Amino acid sequence: MIQKTILNDTHRALGAKMVDFGGWDMPIHYGSQIEEHHQVRRDAGMFDVSHMTVVDLRGARVREFLRRLVANSVDKLKKPGKALYTCMLNPQGGVVDDLIVYYMSEDFFRLVVNAATRDKDLAWIAAQATAFDVEVVERPEFGMIAVQGPTARDRVIGLLREEDRGRVGKLTRFAAAEAKTETGVDLFVARTGYTGEDGFEVIVPEADAVAFWNALLEAGVKPAGLGARDTLRLEAGMNLYGQDMDDGVSPYEAALGWTVALDGDRDFVGRDVLEQQKASGAPRQMIGLVMDEKGVLRHGQKVLTPHGEGEILSGTFSPTLGKAIAFARVPAGEIAAGVEGGVRVDIRGREVPVRVVKFPFVRDGQPQDGVLA
Repeated sequence: MIQKTILNDTHRALGAKMVDFGGWDMPIHYGSQIEEHHQVRRDAGMFDVSHMTVVDLRGARVREFLRRLVANSVDKLKKPGKALYTCMLNPQGGVVDDLIVYYMSEDFFRLVVNAATRDKDLAWIAAQATAFDVEVVERPEFGMIAVQGPTARDRVIGLLREEDRGRVGKLTRFAAAEAKTETGVDLFVARTGYTGEDGFEVIVPEADAVAFWNALLEAGVKPAGLGARDTLRLEAGMNLYGQDMDDGVSPYEAALGWTVALDGDRDFVGRDVLEQQKASGAPRQMIGLVMDEKGVLRHGQKVLTPHGEGEILSGTFSPTLGKAIAFARVPAGEIAAGVEGGVRVDIRGREVPVRVVKFPFVRDGQPQDGVLA
C-alpha cells in the first residue's frame, strides 16, 4: 500500500503532479520542474522530505556503537548539534545506506536515513546495536521540510521567535539547533541540504507540518518537487542511493572516499575491504560527464572508455548549464579530461563523445571551471 506524508493533501491542493517514489505518493512537480529548479538556484524553494526516516539512538555506549557502524569518524563530533555525512557499510565494503549523524549529547545521537531503504536500515542498525545496549527508536511522528536557496535561511529565520533568530542564524554548515516559531512550534533546524544551495532541513512535529509549510508559502518560499530535487542534487555532485551506489558499491567506487576515516584502530564494518582498496585502488571509479551535443544522458546507457565499458548512473539535462550531465561508473584508470580522453556514450547505437569533468558541476549557482566548453 502506497504511503503518504502529512502534506499529501496540501501538495494536491497546490496542483502537484504526484508519483510513486519508493512506495511514497510524492510530488514530482507543481507545474514546471525547470522553473522550480531555477527558483531554488536563484531564490528559495521547499521540498517535502517527510518520507525520510528519523532515528534516535540512546545509551551510554552510543558513540562507541557509531564508531563501529559508520565509515566516517563520529569522534569529529565534539559539540552538540554538529553533524556528519557518512555511510554504513556491509562486511564486503558495500554501502548499506548514506546518512547524516547528529550529535545531541554523549548518550543521544540522531540519524536521518533514506526513505527507500528504511526497513533495511532499521534492521541493520538494530542488529548492530544489540552488542552495545543502544536503544534504537524510529520517530515517525516527525515531518521534514527542506528549504533551499540563496534566500532560504532568511525566510526560515523570519518565522522563528525573536530569541532564537540570532542563534539559528549563526549555525555553520552541518550544524543544527532546536528552536521555536513565533507561534510556539518546536523545530529541529539543520543547516544541511541536497541541492548544492544554502538552506535548512527542518524537522517539525507532524501535527504542525502543514501550518509550517503554509507559513513558508506566505513568506515567499515556493514549493518544489522531486524532479527539481534530482536535477539540483546531480548538478551539485551528490549521490542518489540505489542509482549511484548500493550495497555492491564501495565508497571509493562512488567518489565518496572523503567520507571514509581510516583513523587509528577503529574497527568499523567493512574497514578491511576499504583498506585494501585504499592501498591497491578500487576496481571501478565514478566520473562526471558533460555532453555538448543535443540530447540527454540517461541511466543505464553504455559508456566506452580506453579502459573498458561502464554505464551511466544518474543522467539528466542540467537547467543551469543547458547541457546533459551525468555520473558514470567505469573501470579504474587515468582518463584525460575532455573529448581527447576518448570517452563516448552509446545512445541508441550511436557513439556520442562526452567530456570528463570534475564535479560538482555547479556550485553556489555557478558552473564550475571546465564544465562549460
